[in-house]
Amino acid sequence: MPKIDEIITNYAVYEDATEYLGTSEVTLPEITNLAEEISGAGIAGNVEAVIIGHIEAMTLTLNFRTVTENTIKLAEPRVHKLDLRAAQQEQNTRTGQTEVRSVKHILKVRPKKLAPGKLAAASASDANGEYAVTYYAIYIDGKKKLEIDQLNYIFYVNGKDYLSEVRKALGK
Repeated sequence: MPKIDEIITNYAVYEDATEYLGTSEVTLPEITNLAEEISGAGIAGNVEAVIIGHIEAMTLTLNFRTVTENTIKLAEPRVHKLDLRAAQQEQNTRTGQTEVRSVKHILKVRPKKLAPGKLAAASASDANGEYAVTYYAIYIDGKKKLEIDQLNYIFYVNGKDYLSEVRKALGK
């Protein structure tokens, strides 16, 4: 069934089954593969070898309207397991019906930075926090589609763990 993805209807942020109210938006981590330039016999110049399952450091940014107790809680220097739930709107092109798809982002993060923002009358403070990410998974309609666990050598995409042979070779 052809569908057109349209928009994120809304989202919620949770830690330890507690919803964080007050987030205005989230910038999810970029997934950038590590690559090494190689050259030598049999290669006409230089090419980049993408290293399977190895990625650059990931960062999550949470933007808050104001500074709250939950904003400060996320600054505690420990691992925080976050559950970001989004309702994504799609249009079924055959029926014309609007449908909602559930997308979940599960992350393990440590705080890097807290910026309390500004103080101004009748305005948001525009506070934000930056977090180092060591685990990131995406579930669409309850099915795991992506899992990156840098500390446990897991790089899972669409049903295949691309680091399973590396773990085996390393005896892990």
